[in-house]
Amino acid sequence: MKELEIIIQPYKIENLKRILDSEGATGVMITQIFGYGREKGQPHQHYTRDEHVGINLMPKLDVRTVVKDEIVESLMIKIQQEFNTGSFGDGKIFVRPIEDAMRIRTGEHGDDAL
Repeated sequence: MKELEIIIQPYKIENLKRILDSEGATGVMITQIFGYGREKGQPHQHYTRDEHVGINLMPKLDVRTVVKDEIVESLMIKIQQEFNTGSFGDGKIFVRPIEDAMRIRTGEHGDDAL
């Protein structure tokens, strides 16, 4: 099992949910976050007389899901194809191994708990 942490722009959540559902992901956790990457919070160049533009934290969604190993690669490919605009801020996917999972209600372990 792997945990995918997918950082995306908020308006793309429905597209992401559609991809996750089509590949068999069974659940997601979504958190609203703010941050910046290489663009330093600037979606494009701003010209101003003020030398201190400040830090602009961009709104994002942090979407987490745990999936079976065999669907990780296809999920990553579909997400990249759908969300790639070639611009800063398209997002990131982090992949982490999950040692085990247990569904509290039934006691099921591993992939069965998903």
